[in-house]
Amino acid sequence: MPVKREDVLKDENLIKNIEEVAKDTALLHGVLMRTKETPNSPEVASYAPFTLFPTPVPTVLFHQALAVQTHFNRLVDRVSQNPGFLEETLASTIKVDNFTARLFNIYKQVQHEHHPQSIVLGLNRSDYMLDHSPDGGTSLKQIEINTIAASFGGLASRTPDVHRHILKVANLPEECNNVLDNNPAAGLARGLAKAWELYGSERAVVMFLVEDVQRNIYDHRYVENELWKRYSKDGREVAIVYFRNGYMPQNYTSEKSWEARLMMERSLAVKCPDISTHLAGTKKVQQELARRGVLERFFPDEPKTVAQIRATFAGLYTLDMGEEGDKTVAMALASPDRYVLKPQREGGGNNIYGSEICEVLENLKNSTERTAYILMDKIQPVPVQNYLLRPGAPLRLNSCLSELGVFGAYVRCKDMVFNECLGHLLRTKSSEHADGGVAAGVAVLDNPLLV
Repeated sequence: MPVKREDVLKDENLIKNIEEVAKDTALLHGVLMRTKETPNSPEVASYAPFTLFPTPVPTVLFHQALAVQTHFNRLVDRVSQNPGFLEETLASTIKVDNFTARLFNIYKQVQHEHHPQSIVLGLNRSDYMLDHSPDGGTSLKQIEINTIAASFGGLASRTPDVHRHILKVANLPEECNNVLDNNPAAGLARGLAKAWELYGSERAVVMFLVEDVQRNIYDHRYVENELWKRYSKDGREVAIVYFRNGYMPQNYTSEKSWEARLMMERSLAVKCPDISTHLAGTKKVQQELARRGVLERFFPDEPKTVAQIRATFAGLYTLDMGEEGDKTVAMALASPDRYVLKPQREGGGNNIYGSEICEVLENLKNSTERTAYILMDKIQPVPVQNYLLRPGAPLRLNSCLSELGVFGAYVRCKDMVFNECLGHLLRTKSSEHADGGVAAGVAVLDNPLLV
């Protein structure tokens, strides 16, 4: 006879048995990661961290996130094609943020040269949390959109079967039916394949640029390989350069690193992302898009599209010098727990919360250095009880918060020839952690249980 989830969560003996089954099931389904101790060994792997049970997500809000993804694909693409908007939006940021400035300098240099490649490939992930308002309502609010290295499509494709088996063992058969099939990996591959096909060379290869401990992907050996306009070092043509890294300052260890990035941007290869799409994913662009009337510039004849996108925006506020930025500083200092201070960085663990916001802004409130940040309303989700499985960590019941990601892909060759929503990713962490993802060791993989 089926039981209730609340009873299962309290049954310590059952949970202990399910824990072992869950780990074995994850290994059987390929939910694997290399270990921190031996990150480069092909012989040692463990299960990737994941929740013991899928997390309830309202069906309406889940489908809202899927429905708006192709619009976000188009928005990112249109922003990337608008030099005036990018220059105006990032003007204050690049004066104080050296990393963004270096990226922008490459963008400007490529803009002034002939564009060797007209094919554009975007593989994105838009991330959301569910905001619980004081009146009891729940709404979908975007945290950010990732236009570079939108990860975990592969593992997200394998976790649904793991959770379905766990639910059967836990005697929760009705919940099994509410865990959806999910295969973003296949969709991401379709996007890559479409761009490769349009490139038009059967011998061409896709180059994945991945950092490892031994050697940074941007070292001098890539720069010194000749014929990068058309060929890789083994003599085979490079059709696509996929940036799995390159979104953090530490990925660029010397001037040779920056020369390599410029070389790739100048090449005939399709870049994923190209430099303009990379910049379109910055926090400052996100904040500017939330201003009244800005979305209408990109969708002048599509009021429904504008409404769908805007409905997902949380409050976003500029810290530019002037009256508006001063008002933002005063707001944050008065109620720091209501906001998140966000720098122009990706990769998790960069955001600033609570009393630390006051420390930063008290020091920077009269300085242009504050324009390196934006302020965002802090989303207020309702915690859910769950167990988080991590190798070597004791199992305990946690109060958890979840983040829903939706993958999208588009290919443009003069016109948009491919634009799809590909699937989803749910990541969950203990509510005691303010920031950080799976790779940072804070969040774990999860699945939405539609309710």
